[in-house]
Amino acid sequence: MFKNYDELVRFCQEQEVKMIDFKMITPIGRWKHLTIPVERLTPAILEDGLAFDGSSYGYLPVEKSDMSFIPDLTTAFMDPFWEVPTISMIGDVCYCGTPPRPFEQDPRGIAKKAERYMREQGIADEFIIGPEFEFYVFSHIAYENLPQRAFFEIDSHQANWNMGDNSGQNLGYKTPHHGGYHVTAPWDITRDLRNEMCLCLEKLGVPVKYHHHEVGAAGQLEIEIEFGPMQQWADKTMLLKYVLQNMAIRRGFTLTFMPKPLYGEAGNGMHIHILMKKDGKPLFYDANGYSGLSQTALYAIGGILEHAPALTAFTNPSTNSFKRLVPGYEAPVSICFATANRSAVIRIPGYANRPEQKRFEFRCPDATCNPYLAYSAVLMAALDGIERKIDPVAAGYGPYDVNLFNLPEEEKKKIKGLPHNLEAALRALEEDHDFLLKGDVFPEKLIEVWIATKMREVRLVNEFPHPQEFFLYYDL
Repeated sequence: MFKNYDELVRFCQEQEVKMIDFKMITPIGRWKHLTIPVERLTPAILEDGLAFDGSSYGYLPVEKSDMSFIPDLTTAFMDPFWEVPTISMIGDVCYCGTPPRPFEQDPRGIAKKAERYMREQGIADEFIIGPEFEFYVFSHIAYENLPQRAFFEIDSHQANWNMGDNSGQNLGYKTPHHGGYHVTAPWDITRDLRNEMCLCLEKLGVPVKYHHHEVGAAGQLEIEIEFGPMQQWADKTMLLKYVLQNMAIRRGFTLTFMPKPLYGEAGNGMHIHILMKKDGKPLFYDANGYSGLSQTALYAIGGILEHAPALTAFTNPSTNSFKRLVPGYEAPVSICFATANRSAVIRIPGYANRPEQKRFEFRCPDATCNPYLAYSAVLMAALDGIERKIDPVAAGYGPYDVNLFNLPEEEKKKIKGLPHNLEAALRALEEDHDFLLKGDVFPEKLIEVWIATKMREVRLVNEFPHPQEFFLYYDL
């Protein structure tokens, strides 16, 4: 938004901005923030940053936890969720010092290093992505997990389970189970909410491709944004989640990107469309190639499929993620590629046939990821495939232009599958992460910390008794 300090000051004076808010990302992908009065903003803050406790973010141990946040003026935006006129900015995490030194494990810094490594190798100038965001908007959510009581309770005014609700006036028009895809009014009760979300995103520089109701009857929605450079689009991913969550609360709803909040309903993914450019020209198009793809594109696909189990530790980093990655819900479980096939991990869209449109879609990620780490890991896998010339056909990854869920069991066994749970994904990352270390993009320490952090989540979930266990075993 701004090129320099003077532009920012002039804007603040003209718009009567009162506060400056700095949004910093934690390792797992959650924004935290720190706010100062606009009068306290100085050129020194933009150069040396603001000090904060890195141990509270999970970056450094408490005995050496002083860190610095360096704001990025180009990310500034008028924050629509503050009553007092406020500008928000994203930025980078650094070690304290003069000048501040980049922190090797800063997720945003890793995304910058991944793009720099790509350019240094001469493979491409741009790694362009287009994420699709699926989420549920509910009318009510409650959950508790105590030694003597554990539950979650969800409600959605439009859900089919409310068809027989006699507690008050019931006007019908409940969405059929698995029947939500592209429903219109009066079934689609959140259309105006999505319009407001998209208008807000557009105003904040997040270009929206379209929005619609998704398959899930209990208020599953999708907003897809246009394509852009990876690191900038990681910024926009965080901004989109911030806007959607706050806008839902403002309108009296609650919103979740959880991959599988409801048993038996469609899960939430974050499919990533991918293409590369060099000297402004698309690298993935070849009229004579399979589905119009160049050999470079096929090598990129080969790298992503080769490292797919390890990638899921970053692209699907929650225990809930793997409740979505099961057969029968258009969620991919087989490590393969195909054209227009939503049961494959990588799908080549059948409708994108112009040279500048030619791309592929990585379908397993979800929005519980840290987008900087997830997008960077996918880029590094693609680069590894291109550097090592991993041919996905020769490697046995397809193409499988059939419904993989309908294959005979013997045929299914020939196709490698994604990890069945987060622990298996973390084990895969532990065994296969050398491709992430190239160019010092991912520090070994970050991978160690990531695995340890996520394994604690696995153990925590495993240690709590599950309600279904009572149905199975209580009276045995």
